[in-house]
Amino acid sequence: MNFDYLFIFAVIAGFLLTRKWLNMLFDRITATKQASLQRKLMVRQLLLVAHSIFFIIVGTLILGIDYGQFTVFLSSAFAILGVALFAQWSILSNVTAGVLMFFNFPYRVGDCIRVVNKDYDLVGIIEEISSFHVLIRHRNGELITYPNSLILQTPVIKLSEASTEMTDVIAKVSDTKNN
Repeated sequence: MNFDYLFIFAVIAGFLLTRKWLNMLFDRITATKQASLQRKLMVRQLLLVAHSIFFIIVGTLILGIDYGQFTVFLSSAFAILGVALFAQWSILSNVTAGVLMFFNFPYRVGDCIRVVNKDYDLVGIIEEISSFHVLIRHRNGELITYPNSLILQTPVIKLSEASTEMTDVIAKVSDTKNN
């Protein structure tokens, strides 16, 4: 008797159960995060796509695709993908940094921060944290787009509420929003 159908059924059942478990785990983790709905949906989508790819690979191996042929296919696909991603390295690094920032970033929208950079003094309020960049309203009113990969590599200081710099930034930001 051929057990392939039983194995495929087990893979599908495992896929559905782990998908439900991943969704519940993700909902539990994101309940404590003060991130925008767009960021939560993007991270969820990336997680579920990786989950689906894993189970597709397991299913094709169970169906009897020769392991040698499968590894040739995978190595070819990864070679093409690698060339494409190398050409877009900064985009990939910013998206990866965005996912990391979603799970472990100590600053939130509305926080006043100082980005320590030897070339440019950046003090401002975080207005948005997206998949690719962080929008920071500078104390002179300019809106600065700061790439996620750079904000993870640069020291960032959260300014206290008693800081005079923060008071200046809040006053200037409210003035630019009112105008």
